[in-house]
Amino acid sequence: MGLFGVTCLLENQQDRTRSAQVPSVMVDTGSELTWISREHLARIGIEPEKRNRRFVLANGQQITRSIGFAVIRVGEELTTDEVVFAETGDLQLLGARTLEGLNMKVDSRGKKLVAGGPLMAAGNARWSGTDDQ
Repeated sequence: MGLFGVTCLLENQQDRTRSAQVPSVMVDTGSELTWISREHLARIGIEPEKRNRRFVLANGQQITRSIGFAVIRVGEELTTDEVVFAETGDLQLLGARTLEGLNMKVDSRGKKLVAGGPLMAAGNARWSGTDDQ
């Protein structure tokens, strides 16, 4: 894929006036969640909601980190997602779930994010909510 970074704007969900611009967040489709430094998250009042969650790193090492919730903006797009409180030595990553929420995909040749196109949705068929059809 090739490595590249993007600038994200993080916002506190309860107080959108509390925000922080985070430059050079590495795009990582191999990471399910987005990882942002504890300092950035604390500065805008994002609190850990899920504590001591286990993660397995690419090298097989297991670690624990806390998770909070933030509004994440990249360019004109935004989403709400879980963010991992990255500790010293951890990379800041924009993960696959955030990319999906932003409806953006990776242009590996151009090393940038691009619009994901129309969102998939069910057709207009009727569904009664029962299994007997």
